Amino acid sequence: MGEGFCFIKDEYPIKIGNNYNYIDLLLFNYNYNSFVVVELKINELKHRDLGQIQVYMNYIDKNLKTINQNKTIGIIVFYKNNRYIIEYSSDPRIYITEYELV
Repeated sequence: MGEGFCFIKDEYPIKIGNNYNYIDLLLFNYNYNSFVVVELKINELKHRDLGQIQVYMNYIDKNLKTINQNKTIGIIVFYKNNRYIIEYSSDPRIYITEYELV
């Protein structure tokens, strides 16, 4: 993934209202001084995935991030590329990449 990443926890639990949600991977990047939320998808990207990661990023910003840290970055890793969804994502903090099974 690059330099400066520190693993915090997989399946990181966050409570929103009365429900628990789980961030696939929560990392911290020392170079960017920022938390990194990683969501792993086994199918093609859906618009709801962007909404999900934005909620998770906002939660981390509100509940974990300190005033001295930068806003949370989001990374979505998915199986099949859907450029239309990526094209209309308006949050520059969300990075999207695809993977290939070999």
